[in-house]
Amino acid sequence: MKKRYENLDGISNIKTTGDMLKWTRERRAKKKDLITQTPSVDQAEVDALLYNETKGSITWIGHSTFLIQMGGMNILTDPVYAARMGMQKRLTAPGIPLIELPEIDIVCISHGHYDHLDFPTIKKLKGNPVFYVPEGLGSLFKRKGYSHVIEANWWESFNDKGISLTFVPAQHWTRRSLLDTNTSHWGGWLLEEEQNNQSVYFVGDTGYFRGFNDVAEKYKPRHILMPIGAYEPEWFMEVSHINPEDAVKAFLELKGEFFIPMHYGAYRLADDTGPEALDRLMAEWKRLEMPDEQLEILKIGETLWL
Repeated sequence: MKKRYENLDGISNIKTTGDMLKWTRERRAKKKDLITQTPSVDQAEVDALLYNETKGSITWIGHSTFLIQMGGMNILTDPVYAARMGMQKRLTAPGIPLIELPEIDIVCISHGHYDHLDFPTIKKLKGNPVFYVPEGLGSLFKRKGYSHVIEANWWESFNDKGISLTFVPAQHWTRRSLLDTNTSHWGGWLLEEEQNNQSVYFVGDTGYFRGFNDVAEKYKPRHILMPIGAYEPEWFMEVSHINPEDAVKAFLELKGEFFIPMHYGAYRLADDTGPEALDRLMAEWKRLEMPDEQLEILKIGETLWL
């Protein structure tokens, strides 16, 4: 029998058929602006990224996909270039065409949901990356023909050519078929490069939970890639997807220096829209009178140089 993974404190996000029907009725009754989309850059800094070997950078490709450059390494998080997600078309194009990415050294996977793990995308990556994946996903990668795969459980750390990678908890779930619910783990990745004092916390997919305090007790991440979308209806989504206000609360608990929002604007996974999520985030930031310079809202395809 396969191992089944759980959230901290045994928090469950199992939903009933009745819950799904209730959500369907609610969605039909809502009026949403589905024309206005999350902005993209006119021209990504493709050449600068391609030939960069010294500077740290964070580029938002879209959704939860980032190109992170640290210590001369090219790191990709949750690579998904899929044009569709289920029955829905992708709303915004990836910020850098897949063929124009540099050779990838490391791929970090947060969990196995299709909007975070897309093998057709991975197949087209240049380079010979090492895949750091949650425990339980390694066998799937190996069946697909990938041999450089390292599985991680919560709080496990690895060192790859000067980059420290630590798999940290998240509150979520996963499934890729009818029979494999929660047979692999989920979490976020803390990436650190000591020489240049750079640290990036890729939160992954999560609801608000006490794990943020646990991370803050052990680490002091500077740049936090925090999800803000797919939270509506909140009675259905709150266990698995953090809303913008709670994302700010989590950022304060983490004592981070820079908040970079993600997980919005590419796919319509719930009832909220990308612009709505961003508006709520900015409103909460203003309400709490937080410093403007700590909020780094990237356009799709935009690069933040560290």
